[in-house]
Formats: sequence, C-alpha cells, structure tokens
Amino acid sequence: MDRVIVYVDDAAYAQQVLAPLFARGAAAGTQWVLVACAPRMTHRISKWVSHSARENWRAKWADKLFAQMLPGLRVPTDRVTTVLAKGPLAELTDQLQAAGTSAAQVVDARRPKMDAAEESTRQDKRWSPPPGTLLGSLLTGFGALWVLALE
Repeated sequence: MDRVIVYVDDAAYAQQVLAPLFARGAAAGTQWVLVACAPRMTHRISKWVSHSARENWRAKWADKLFAQMLPGLRVPTDRVTTVLAKGPLAELTDQLQAAGTSAAQVVDARRPKMDAAEESTRQDKRWSPPPGTLLGSLLTGFGALWVLALE
C-alpha cells in the first residue's frame, strides 16, 4: 500500500496542491498521513499565555484544519491518519518514514511564506517613484521657482 505524508497549514491551499494527485487516481489505495503545521507563536506570548493554553489552542486549530481537509480528500477515514507537528519537520518525517514498511511520498502543501529577500525588494519597489515622476516633479518645482522669482 502506498503512503503519502502531507504537510498542511491551510486547507484551501492544500486542496489545490493535492488536486493533481487525485486527478491521476492516486487516492484509491493510499494511506494518507496529514500533518498539521500550526502557525508559530512569538516567544513573548509566554508572558500572557500558559504552555497548556498554547497546546490547547494548537490542538483546536489542528482539529479545525482536519475538519476542513477530510471531506476534500474523498477517501475513507480509516485510510487517513492525522498528526500535529510539535517539533522540527525533518525529525517528524524520519519518525513517520520509520513507522511504515516502505518509503512514503512526502508532499509539502503548506502555503509558501514570503522570504526576507522578496519582502525587501517589494518594499523597495513600493517606495521608489515610477519612472518619469522624478523628472516631472523637478520641472514643476523649477517652474514654480521661476514664477516666484519673476514676481
């Protein structure tokens, strides 16, 4: 039996990523392992929220995500295993691979995060004037100075 490990943090995005797998009929005899990757919390939140409250929130978040994902998988629930990631994904992948008899396919269906390089270029583009704007504003400024100088 084939096994597929799927890392998920957004149900709608994950269903788009998994659509090609379902289109080719890979879901029929497959054991699915859904791994919920909850959003990270800052280290400063520990001032306001206890560890058990954070874990409860993560569990509720994962239950809500799985409730959104399971109807979209279109497979019997006995072929789906749900896991909440609580540590590094590399270690969890090794554990899940070791739990099975054969190597499993790993699908990263998490929504991509914008990295720092893209963010800095996006900010640079946001604050830089469009081409021709600087020249136009210089000419307008010089024109206003000439009008004031002639008066």
